[in-house]
Amino acid sequence: MPHDVLVAGETLIDFVPERAGSLEDVPGFERRPGGAPANVAVALVRLEEPPLFWTRVGDDPFGRYLERTLADYGIPDRFVERDSGAKTTLAFVTHDEIGDREFTFYRDGTADTRLEPGRIDDATLADCEWVHAGGVTLSSGSAREATLDLLERAAAADCTVSSDPNLRPELWPDEGTVASVVGDALAHVDVCLATVSELEALGFEGESATALARAAVEVGAVHTAFVTRGSEGAVAVAGADAPWPAATVEHPGFAVEAVDTTGAGDAFVAGAITALRDGDDLENAVAFANAVGARATTGRGGMTALPTRDEVAALLEGE
Repeated sequence: MPHDVLVAGETLIDFVPERAGSLEDVPGFERRPGGAPANVAVALVRLEEPPLFWTRVGDDPFGRYLERTLADYGIPDRFVERDSGAKTTLAFVTHDEIGDREFTFYRDGTADTRLEPGRIDDATLADCEWVHAGGVTLSSGSAREATLDLLERAAAADCTVSSDPNLRPELWPDEGTVASVVGDALAHVDVCLATVSELEALGFEGESATALARAAVEVGAVHTAFVTRGSEGAVAVAGADAPWPAATVEHPGFAVEAVDTTGAGDAFVAGAITALRDGDDLENAVAFANAVGARATTGRGGMTALPTRDEVAALLEGE
């Protein structure tokens, strides 16, 4: 089966709490598969856009569980690597009463920090139309060079390149490194998908989400920027260089009963990629992406709550 999309980045274990509260107060956790790019890859499968997925897990029980989980969701194992010299990343999630969450990572020298440049061959990139990479692998280890190398080569191969900074401050040595490295990445990115706080942390200025999106479009190769606003929806700006009509659009989001927001942003990313690849204009792409993200908050876990196309269509029909 041909795969026109390649997703790259970490796969990890999310330990989701039994109830809301701080990490020291939560009595127990449930193991769930996660990692932003892994969530994006699985969300694309659920939306009937199955991608290739380049990731690296440890040769440990968690890594083998993740390999099996990805296979069960229909992710090809061609670029799912097992690292015999490293463990799998763990992330403990805490959330408040409305589902907003924070992460505590155990990621020192783990497998996803050890991605190596050049593992995605030129022939694979030549066959791809779209390449998406997460931002966590930019934070440390050889994975930083590997991710930058992939983005540069994908752009050179005329793929549409998208990225989600997915900033987790505790994974970075300092704010200056964040801005410098992510800035290097954006030099090869066509479509940027980020939150307001992420764009502000990267040094973009604007009094609104729309202004921040416009600022992002004025930098490097970026021609389209989506800025998510949680339960308040999202805005998007496409410049004159975009392959779809230039536009500035806003969508208020969907009223759903949120249980867990883990993975909602990743679901949004997959929805945006799917809609744009389907030929939707920016207004419909933002609506579709918001619907995918909103529907993903109605269950627990970053991957297990990802919706199907039919579930997204039902939410859109009730708009």
